[in-house]
Amino acid sequence: MSEVTEKVQDRLYQDLARSLLEELASGKFPVGARLPAERELATTYNVSRPTVREAIIALEVQGLVEVKIGSGAYVRRLPGKEDLPGFNISAFELTEARLLFEGEAAALAATQATDEELVEIGRLVDEIARENQRPDGSEKSDREFHLAIARATRNTAIFDAIEHLWDLRSTSPEAALLHEKARTANIKPVVDEHTAVLEALRARDANAARAAMRAHLAQVLESLLFATEERAIEEARRTAQAKRARYTQATT
Repeated sequence: MSEVTEKVQDRLYQDLARSLLEELASGKFPVGARLPAERELATTYNVSRPTVREAIIALEVQGLVEVKIGSGAYVRRLPGKEDLPGFNISAFELTEARLLFEGEAAALAATQATDEELVEIGRLVDEIARENQRPDGSEKSDREFHLAIARATRNTAIFDAIEHLWDLRSTSPEAALLHEKARTANIKPVVDEHTAVLEALRARDANAARAAMRAHLAQVLESLLFATEERAIEEARRTAQAKRARYTQATT
C-alpha cells in the first residue's frame, strides 16, 4: 500500500493530532502557551472544526494540553519520545455510528414493537423529562430509551451493537471527555426529539421513525460541537449582566 493511500485512509483528526504533537515536541508552543484558535487551526490545516476539536481532545486525554472554557487550549507539558496519540473512539465518530445504526433500528422497531414496549418507551420519555429537571440528573433514562427501541427490533445482533455503542460513551476516554464537557455546559437530552421518535413508533411508520431518530442524533452531534462555545457564551452573558448592574448602581 502506498504512503498516499495510507494517508487517505487515516482519520483526519489523527493526522492533525500527530501534526500538533510534532509541533509541541519541536518547542513551537512552550508550556503555558495557548494553541491557535479552532478556526485558525481549521484554516491552516484545511479541516473542519469538529476535526480540530477531536484532535485537541486526543491531546487533552494524554495530559498534553488543557482546554479552558472560553479561552482556548493551553500546553500543559511537552511530549517525550514515548508519547504517541492514543486514538480511541471519539464522541463524533460514536454519534455518527449511532446515527446509522439507531436510525435503522428505529425503522425496524416501528414494525416490530409490541404495545407493551411502546408503553415502556413512552414512560422513558417522561422519565427523561423528569431527569432534566434535577440538577444532578443522569442520562440513565436516555440510554434506556434507546436500548428499549433496539430491543424492540427483535434482533439480538442489533441490540448488542447499539448497547456496545452506548458503552463506548464511558469506556472511550475521548468520547467520555467530550460528553462530560457537554454535561458541564448543561446540554441535556431534548424531550421533543425523543417524543418525535415515540410518535413515529406509535404510528408504526418506519420511514418517520428513521427520520426522527436521525434528526435527533444529528442534533446530538451539533450539541457536542458547540457545547463549550455555549458554556462560554453563557458565562460572557452573565459577566455582561453583572457589569451592567454595577454601572446602573453607580449612576443612580
